[in-house]
Amino acid sequence: MAYSKNVREAYQGTLATIKDAGLFKQERFIHSVQDAEIEVEFPAGAAPKRVINMCANNYLGLSSHPDVIKAAHEGLDSRGYGLSSVRFICGTQDIHRELEEKVSEFLGTEDTILFPSCMDANAGVFEAILTAEDVMISDRLVHASIIDGMRLAPAIHDTFKHSNMLHLEQKLQLHSDKRIKVVITDGVFSMDGDTAKLDEMVALCEKYDAMLFVDESHSSGFIGKTGRGTHEYCGVLGKIDIITTTFGKALGGASGGCVSGRKELVEMCRQKARPYLFSNTIAPVVVSGVLSVLDTLSKSTERRDKLEANTAFWRKGLTEAGFVLKDGNTPIVPVMLFNAKLAQDFSRDLFDEGIYAIGFFFPVVPNGQARIRTQISAAHDIHHLEKALTAFRKVGEKHGILGKTKQEIIEKYGA
Repeated sequence: MAYSKNVREAYQGTLATIKDAGLFKQERFIHSVQDAEIEVEFPAGAAPKRVINMCANNYLGLSSHPDVIKAAHEGLDSRGYGLSSVRFICGTQDIHRELEEKVSEFLGTEDTILFPSCMDANAGVFEAILTAEDVMISDRLVHASIIDGMRLAPAIHDTFKHSNMLHLEQKLQLHSDKRIKVVITDGVFSMDGDTAKLDEMVALCEKYDAMLFVDESHSSGFIGKTGRGTHEYCGVLGKIDIITTTFGKALGGASGGCVSGRKELVEMCRQKARPYLFSNTIAPVVVSGVLSVLDTLSKSTERRDKLEANTAFWRKGLTEAGFVLKDGNTPIVPVMLFNAKLAQDFSRDLFDEGIYAIGFFFPVVPNGQARIRTQISAAHDIHHLEKALTAFRKVGEKHGILGKTKQEIIEKYGA
């Protein structure tokens, strides 16, 4: 069918409706490296403005660390720009194997397989290891990439209420006749910043002969005493059957991901996972950078410790200012606004004050749960956080939400 006038007008009408509601997502262009302070062009065509970055996944501040950049350069010089192939044909270098071994050691697993991204890992793993005789039981707030991956698998899909262990047990009992049962959760939930109850989930999985899958993208490198992740934090190292995670957040900030866990499951992914079989290999520069990051993390917890202190300072400051926050103790600290347009307006006002933080609203989060999701980094110093708190208080006072309850904000702005 030709791209007719009617088709064009239909899409234009939808976009106009989004704009009229004040919910249009505009591109923001960064003119610098990713760091605590960045140069941002917003709106498009405006002169770049230096702002404090409060919304990156750069948890350990390693995205522009000199050691990581140096390692990436060395990888480029010694192993080239790219492999022009998938892994199983002629795209596997020695450094890919080295990274898989180091990730397994870091996560405390039996084996690891690399993917172009964690989204690809989540897209490939369920289809590779499950059949129509099996069942996937997922937390209702799992990441969108997990949902997409489950849709590709032939297994039955069921859910349990967020972090509700009683409901999970009921679902495990309901599906006791299935060949394989897999409980699926995020380690740290990316929108809310809360942590899965992995110790209780492991106990239930052992009781009902189920496997446990955990996406550790927002915890690898900084959650737990030595940054291994939520499974370290909850005291269940070595007891998780399948872990997926990314190298695009705390572990360097570039790209790439993996499936790590029981060796048979990893081998099933090597044989059958479509994103592994049909996507180009992770670039050598990225592999070399991640290897450098893992070396850094093995030597010291300094960055993880600073991140923890920064997070406590930030959460305390926002609470004392009178904002409504989601409970949690991770570097993801959502400031709840409940109204989508308010979230957009609040974000723009923060930008005017030199603070870069984005409004989140449906479909990224449920209707009526709009927010500014702030994310803390080890790259932040206290003076960054103090300036950001001053801006948040000023903008919060402008919109009349300081000290207000959820219900009072919704009564004023709607949900």
